[in-house]
Amino acid sequence: MADPIQQLVQHLSRLPGIGEKTAARLAFHLVRSPESQVRDLAQALVEVVEKIRLCSVCMNITEQVPCQRCSDPQRIDPTICVVSSPSDVVAIDRGGHFQGRYHVLHGVLSPLDGVGPEDLRIDELMQRLSASADTDEQVTEVIIATSANVEGEATAMYLARLIKPMNIRVSRIASGIPVGGELEYSDQATIARALQGRLPL
Repeated sequence: MADPIQQLVQHLSRLPGIGEKTAARLAFHLVRSPESQVRDLAQALVEVVEKIRLCSVCMNITEQVPCQRCSDPQRIDPTICVVSSPSDVVAIDRGGHFQGRYHVLHGVLSPLDGVGPEDLRIDELMQRLSASADTDEQVTEVIIATSANVEGEATAMYLARLIKPMNIRVSRIASGIPVGGELEYSDQATIARALQGRLPL
């Protein structure tokens, strides 16, 4: 029979960003924790599996369908912000600067990792855009907010090619030198993007 601590370490080490040493540290922390705390954690994990599902509209993770954001009448219908993960929705919403709708792809195109268009929630996005054309709440702009790396850029370009023929404006979030960043420490790609995205004063 397998050692329960070793089994726990193996399961924890499968989580993203958790190596075997960190997994072992977490496992021994849980072993030393009060039993009630460990049971609460186990219960929270079970509830996530049982209760969390994908929103039928935006594909974000939610407990209610459609999700709270899609049900919010205060949100602006003609604008959809496309992101790669549910955590991106939280990050954008935290600032309160965007009041439109979202669509979560659950990843980005990455041929080296075997992730193609069929592995993302692109079909659902296209169906959503097509359906909106026949309503009073027609989508007029799609903001692509994937990361400014190779995979994020490839995903943005792929989506733009699909969406532009639908006569919907496609825009990309700006990228470049971050607020508070030092120019001398920025790489050439970041500086190039900052120059391309320059704004008049």
